[in-house]
Amino acid sequence: MIKKVLLSILDFLLFSNLFIAVCAVAQGLITYHLLKAQPDKYILAIIFFGTIGIYNFSMLLSKPKNPADSKFVRVRWIFAHHRLIISITLISMLCLIPLGLLYLSIEAKLLMIFTAILALGYNIPFLTLNNQKIGLRNIPGIKLFLIALVWSISCVLLPVVELEHNYQVSISSAETLLLVAKRFLFIAAITIPFDIRDLFQDKLYALKTIPVMLGEKKAYIFCQLLLAGYLVLLILFSQTVNADIIALTLTLLLTGWLIFKSNIKKNEYYYFFYLDGTMLLQYLILVLISLRF
Repeated sequence: MIKKVLLSILDFLLFSNLFIAVCAVAQGLITYHLLKAQPDKYILAIIFFGTIGIYNFSMLLSKPKNPADSKFVRVRWIFAHHRLIISITLISMLCLIPLGLLYLSIEAKLLMIFTAILALGYNIPFLTLNNQKIGLRNIPGIKLFLIALVWSISCVLLPVVELEHNYQVSISSAETLLLVAKRFLFIAAITIPFDIRDLFQDKLYALKTIPVMLGEKKAYIFCQLLLAGYLVLLILFSQTVNADIIALTLTLLLTGWLIFKSNIKKNEYYYFFYLDGTMLLQYLILVLISLRF
């Protein structure tokens, strides 16, 4: 009985996208932590509600013909709780409006509009190819980079822009670019296993993802190369070995191991809890190790 209740709570947190939204907030907090700046609660709220809204909207748009017959637990759960998901999505969107209008600078507003266009264009078929309507996700190889770019803009560039505008914090272009590059590599690395899991389905729908183009084994190697690239940037541009370097290195090693252990046979909880959870774990390890030093 207790196991069933706990599983129901976990399903709600994972499949309503509340958990991924918390992970997004954690990624925003990482940016503030690394810049040694005070977190902006309004920016974190925008990241939280924006993540829920975009992810749920994406799922609602991609509704299959018979969701109850889907092999994916997530799809069955979402459309079995269709009204709840719509309600959560609407609440998130309504919360974003006053937050965006009242607490964002004009630069940040433009940045978020650009991010929203990318996120919506990912799913909405607005391009025509061979007399067929397609979204950005259907462009060969672009899906991974779009996801990583949207996350990097939301969790790195948005906090940086607002820090410079509201608190006159001086952050160099080189430091900003390095933060964006590392976050991009990390998000891209943990996104590829999801595409490997959906390999056969993506082939069916003619989606040219990295695993479809490279194959499963090469895609896993590509993941590890992305994490290795992050580690190289981390070491190359660090003057001394400090608590943050140790924490981020530990997270990279753990993430690499989780990716190595993932495969098509793993259940959805492995991907949506463990792999997505590395984004939250990264922040927790940063805080814990910082307290030790």
